[in-house]
Amino acid sequence: MTHFVSDRRQFLSYAALGAGALLAARPLGAATRPAPADNAALFARAEAALRQHVGSIMHDDVVGIADFSPASRAARLHLLDMRNRSEVSYLVAHGRGSDPQHTGYLHRFSNDPGSNCTSEGAYRTADYYVGAHGKSMRLQGLEATNNNAESRAIVVHGAWYVSEEMVREHGMLGRSEGCFAVAEAHLPDVLNRLGPGRLLLATKL
Repeated sequence: MTHFVSDRRQFLSYAALGAGALLAARPLGAATRPAPADNAALFARAEAALRQHVGSIMHDDVVGIADFSPASRAARLHLLDMRNRSEVSYLVAHGRGSDPQHTGYLHRFSNDPGSNCTSEGAYRTADYYVGAHGKSMRLQGLEATNNNAESRAIVVHGAWYVSEEMVREHGMLGRSEGCFAVAEAHLPDVLNRLGPGRLLLATKL
């Protein structure tokens, strides 16, 4: 199953249709990072999710929260160190079925096969593997809202359409087919920090 926009030219021409208004409202050189997140709220949500899934999560030292409330130009994937209360954030794409008009915003979650949507809920990070996108990490959905993750091949992987350059040029990222696609340059750090047996939460805060 392919988890990327296969034709770069298709993405670039399509994104250009909506990028003008975004870039007009936001100077080209503006930071792609959001305002500092409410750390207290993020850590409270992580702690609540860990309590809810205590029997399913092996490691509670790091929790990932993908907050899909902001546009894709923001760093929406927050990796929380639960012991020293620190946070590192990254760009992450949402599924094209969640944003069919390619506005840069996630409009809906879905767990349906073939929906190409991002699924809401808690995931357990699983094993690494090497596939079409190079080194990637499998995910197991822990809730009714994302329990098709394995059959849909929803994973964490790197993608060319996720980068600061893409944001600068088009005001938004490309879209996955539901996977948590991060910048290729940041993938090793994301995989090393998160790793198998941990909690990854997809939500809107």
